[in-house]
Amino acid sequence: MWMIWLVELAVVLLLLGGGWSLLSRRGGVDRGEALTLRRVDAYIETIRRERSNAALVAMSDSELRDLLHAGARNLRLASERKGWTLLGVAGATLVCTIVAANQDGLRGSAIALVVGALVTYGLNEFLSRRMREPLEKRGIDVDRLRVE
Repeated sequence: MWMIWLVELAVVLLLLGGGWSLLSRRGGVDRGEALTLRRVDAYIETIRRERSNAALVAMSDSELRDLLHAGARNLRLASERKGWTLLGVAGATLVCTIVAANQDGLRGSAIALVVGALVTYGLNEFLSRRMREPLEKRGIDVDRLRVE
């Protein structure tokens, strides 16, 4: 019985830590914005130097800057939405784990945690691919715009 409480406590602490990290990332928006603009300018220089994507090379600097800056902003917003969605799924997993632990003990708790982990992993992969897809269609390297 004490193992169930230990598992529940660990999952609650993980959720609190995840929520705290999501909330604490909001600070330093101006620094992040300045870094994004520097990354965009550096990527524009790379596009002009490499000349590998004809559609991007044909754009003017202002068009390309607007496109890349909007793409980086959309990527950041999608990443934040993904984080909140995954936190919600982790919360639902916690509730399901508690219910399963009360009904079936440690075995039910373990099954609920494994299923919740698989669902969370699959959702993370799906949302990650979906947020990168619009930029990759245009031939933009998403990793060059990402600010961590």
